[in-house]
Amino acid sequence: MADFVKILEQQRKFFATNKTKSIDFRLRQLRKMKNWIKRNEFAIFAALRKDLNKPPFEALGTETGIIVDELRHALRHLRLWARPKHVLSNLKNFPSHGRIYPEPYGVALIMSPWNYPFMLTLVPLVSAIAAGNCAVVKPSAYAPATSALIARMMKELYHPCYIAVVEGGRKENKELLKHQFDKIFFTGSTDVGRTVMTAAAKNLTPVTLELGGKSPCIVDETANLKLAAKRIMWGKTINAGQTCVAPDYVLVHASVKDALIHELSAATSKTNGAEPTNNPDYPRIINKKHFDRLTKLMKDQTIAFGGMSNPKTLQIEPTIIDSPGPESPIMKEEIFGPILPVVPYSTSSDAVNFINSRPKPLALYVFTGKNSNAKFFLDNTSFGGGAINDTVTQLAVSRLPFGGVGASGMGAYHGKAGFDAFTHYRSVLHKSKLVDIPIRYQPYTDLAYKILDLL
Repeated sequence: MADFVKILEQQRKFFATNKTKSIDFRLRQLRKMKNWIKRNEFAIFAALRKDLNKPPFEALGTETGIIVDELRHALRHLRLWARPKHVLSNLKNFPSHGRIYPEPYGVALIMSPWNYPFMLTLVPLVSAIAAGNCAVVKPSAYAPATSALIARMMKELYHPCYIAVVEGGRKENKELLKHQFDKIFFTGSTDVGRTVMTAAAKNLTPVTLELGGKSPCIVDETANLKLAAKRIMWGKTINAGQTCVAPDYVLVHASVKDALIHELSAATSKTNGAEPTNNPDYPRIINKKHFDRLTKLMKDQTIAFGGMSNPKTLQIEPTIIDSPGPESPIMKEEIFGPILPVVPYSTSSDAVNFINSRPKPLALYVFTGKNSNAKFFLDNTSFGGGAINDTVTQLAVSRLPFGGVGASGMGAYHGKAGFDAFTHYRSVLHKSKLVDIPIRYQPYTDLAYKILDLL
């Protein structure tokens, strides 16, 4: 096990030199990362193929491409983000002016998951570097090839006194959380998020938690069903459904339920072929434990399409479940796989009540032909983020903050929101020495009281 005390001591010493506060220094580090990714793209693809059987096109679209977009955005806007902001003061403090100074927290801990092991490690690291922090990065042990690649990458790019990588599993996670960091950024399950927050509370460490939950997809009677089906199944099957913002289940108006299931089935057959479990470009479930959990969820359900699985390759065919019971296990726990329950609803209020009776989701998607219907669902539900007439794609827009609410997380990142997540904003009042209004001092007079009351 790594010497965590030594790593933290080295990083605190390096941070104290103030080198990371230089904007030019930060920009150089971000450019180095961008160039490394471009040079080693095929090695990244190979690691993701080994861990998840992720095809190069998916790896580019959902991993390296998103990171490079974040890097470009940060490189373009960092000087503006890091500039002190001038704010007006008030009459009580005349003459004066205020300034808000962005300041890095210091040493950050970034703990990433296995489902997008490269992207969900590097995107928060981009934000941490842009904000001027040192960082300890902890990739997931469930994606060992990508974890090893990230360790090599950081060793080639940065000294461990600046950016360090700790590999390992639960033992290392538990040990890391015993130490005091200035910021903790965690992406993973809600249950582990509670553990992280409990550990952070002991040191009053600020946290950003990017969790998950059961993200609903609403399809009303006015939706373009063919297009909706294509986009829903695309969002459900990329990375074999192992996506935190994948549509977890569909709430569809009862009048178009059967038609939607037909279109969902047709879209899946066209996209993934007749035998997805024999498709070399179809991602697999991360390990046998999760494979067994997913196949168990399908038991005793009405399967409208799919249902086949291959225990040798750990692949599960995209599967559509027709009208599962609201209290069944598949409707209680986050699926995190290529299984899509389709649940009918009668009125828009019924759909809203169904969503609001459960923990707040990370994402919500609405397919509709009417803006007024979309507005109704947006106004009457609470969720992290989402899309109208699409799924998952909101994740790839750097200008859109990404984060959960309630059980699906706290805090947000991407673009400026990522810079903010790793930044403390210091407010400073600059007071003039030329004028010193005497009424603030004792003895307090009636006139002073009246003047103060008017200000």
